[in-house]
Amino acid sequence: MQKKFDLIVIGTGSAGTAAAMKCKKAGWEVAIIDSRPFGGTCALRGCDPKKILVGAANIIDSVDRMKGKGITGAPTINWNELMEFKRTFTEPVPENRLEGFQKAGIVTFHGEAVFVAEDKIQVGENELTAEKILIANGAKPVSLPINGAEHLTMSDEFLELDKLPARLVFVGGGYISFEFAHIAARAGSEVHIIHRGKRPLENFEADLVDVLLERSKEVGIHIHLGTEVKSIEKIDSSFKVIGENGSESLELDCDLVLHGAGRVPNIDEMQLEKANVEREPSGITVNEYLQNVSNLRVYAAGDAAATEGLPLTPIASMESHVVASNLLKGNQKTPSYKVMPTVVFTIPKLAAVGLSEDQAKEKGYNYKVKVLQKDISSWYTYKRTNEKHAMVKVIIDEDSDQILGAHLIGQEADELINHFALAIQFNLTTYDLKQMIFAYPTAASDIASML
Repeated sequence: MQKKFDLIVIGTGSAGTAAAMKCKKAGWEVAIIDSRPFGGTCALRGCDPKKILVGAANIIDSVDRMKGKGITGAPTINWNELMEFKRTFTEPVPENRLEGFQKAGIVTFHGEAVFVAEDKIQVGENELTAEKILIANGAKPVSLPINGAEHLTMSDEFLELDKLPARLVFVGGGYISFEFAHIAARAGSEVHIIHRGKRPLENFEADLVDVLLERSKEVGIHIHLGTEVKSIEKIDSSFKVIGENGSESLELDCDLVLHGAGRVPNIDEMQLEKANVEREPSGITVNEYLQNVSNLRVYAAGDAAATEGLPLTPIASMESHVVASNLLKGNQKTPSYKVMPTVVFTIPKLAAVGLSEDQAKEKGYNYKVKVLQKDISSWYTYKRTNEKHAMVKVIIDEDSDQILGAHLIGQEADELINHFALAIQFNLTTYDLKQMIFAYPTAASDIASML
């Protein structure tokens, strides 16, 4: 089949959906393509299903902390039942998303999208031509130079396990490894994380990461830093992982080896060269309007685009809205990366927004940096649930009294970080925040004391 469209969108997740819907509503002929079930990573293989598993792990942790303080009994996670519950959220998504596109009048295609010309895309036996094309097909696990890398299990496969193995090894010390490790440890598995760097979660404040490492070890997670995985060997139904830390070697026997060493744009197989689409390691090369610099009919958003935006669902969605505006009205709108709150859903949670202490000091010619750092585990908010790991670090410009960055660890970190994000977005000062009356006793009511 040959057909012409005003817009072809590659990817049905957050980075593609908003633009497709907005352009269709404006009267454009729109097609959308996905090689996997419709819905994208976040809804099917990422944020949403992960948070369901984290919720169960949080219950286990809460009970453990309160033993001897009014709580008795020892609940356990029934993994199979938990996965069945998770699927009540994920299984309806592809059909609902497909129906939504079709109801809107968007033409849908399943299959791998490859360019055959600057304005043409092949999907199976279908050749599609478009005035404009949006590449929004997300990311994939990075290829690792490890002997036996074919034995690695990916994060989306972990989220479909009907049975949780007794022994797990995570390769890489990023947020995926730590989140899944905390889930698995609370479900009773023996868990190891192997990270080749000196410190994991490198984009977060080292002081707070140290607190997370301490808690991780307390719940039985074994963390091997400065260790590089050299090989993975399959032995019957198990695996042997071989690593090196300088002159020392590490050997671990396990039932599953999981990839947690980072992700890269999922654009390698698209034959971009046939469409004169310039790219770089971090994605499609775009200008300030998210338009490709070499093929002006092509735009990119989300994890597939080389921007300063973090690989987060809200950023992908924001960029999709920006692309829609530029497609419909001409290039006039640019994305804002001023505020990008991010959370690692470990137990406790680790959250950040704005500049780190090092980043603020590097920009010292602009700011007179003041750092407020406090261990808040003894505060009522955390003491009442016997939480012994909580800390806050706030970066302030002393001249303007405005918040440059905020970093938190604790069970309330995910909601608290949003208050600091709001303050940064609207240039509120610490004085402004301290005047705010929050409901009490809540975690937010602690903000004045943090400042």
